[in-house]
Amino acid sequence: MQIRLLIIGGGPIGLACALAAQKEGIEYLIIEKGCLVNSLYRYPGNMTFFSTSERLEIGGVPFVSNNAKPTRPEALEYYRRVAVSGHINIRLFEKAEKISPNGKGYTVITDKQIYTAENIIIATGFYDIPNLLNIPGETLPKVTHYYKDPHFYATQRVIVIGANNSSVDAALETYRKGAEVTMVIRGEAIGKRVKYWVKPDIENRIKEGSIKAYFGSTLTAIRESEVDILTPEGPLTIPNDFVIAATGYQPDFHFLEKTGIQLSTDGERAPTYDPDTMETNLPGIYLAGVICGGMNTHVWFIENSRGHAEKIIQHIKAK
Repeated sequence: MQIRLLIIGGGPIGLACALAAQKEGIEYLIIEKGCLVNSLYRYPGNMTFFSTSERLEIGGVPFVSNNAKPTRPEALEYYRRVAVSGHINIRLFEKAEKISPNGKGYTVITDKQIYTAENIIIATGFYDIPNLLNIPGETLPKVTHYYKDPHFYATQRVIVIGANNSSVDAALETYRKGAEVTMVIRGEAIGKRVKYWVKPDIENRIKEGSIKAYFGSTLTAIRESEVDILTPEGPLTIPNDFVIAATGYQPDFHFLEKTGIQLSTDGERAPTYDPDTMETNLPGIYLAGVICGGMNTHVWFIENSRGHAEKIIQHIKAK
């Protein structure tokens, strides 16, 4: 199948690119390895966005929510409505496996099809590959890197690793469902980027002792009914039923590298692209969304990367 523009990733920014292409009459297709806005679907069920609804809008379609800051269900409904009402050309549950040049563009091999594309936008986000602890016991069934719902942890002894938004939400929600919660935090305080209306809550729960927190500490081993923690006072072993490892995520660097996109060697692994056009070192291959930040996944969000779509489509149009 031959197409002018292939968009890899059906998240909010992939959809924004599709809407911009539609507006300019550019033939396109989105392929997405999961469901529509797959990363948002995998967010915790009770999550509230930091951004307001209007800052999550794409394609000029209004996003109306019950409160100024929308919830995950509201966002899923909004982007579904955008995709359906906008007649977005998208194929779900189809994974891109390889991109290679063919002289006139690129050949893209997925697990279902082979495409020939003049231009490619990679908008695959960062939520699919967790940052691993690399400690004994991390692969036990009791350990998860994707927290979904607090009810599952009612009355259980829960370890939450980390001190940013995902960790804090998991700690507070599971605590309020009756879990005995212990936080293991590498730094000396709750993260500065924690939502301002949540930060006092977690700090007060820790101060009063409702949630135990070990600062300056790391988890060193996980076993069926206990864990080992290295604290500033020395090693410690405590009983445990479940571990929520909210250690963050990273883009699929292997896919970028095997495609031929250059990454920085400073540890941040930032991909090479022109900020004016979003084109990488490979002509006709563009990046959009959070993937542009490499390991700095907190730099790009929906609200400040929506503009990538317009830059890319205008560059393709001008060719």
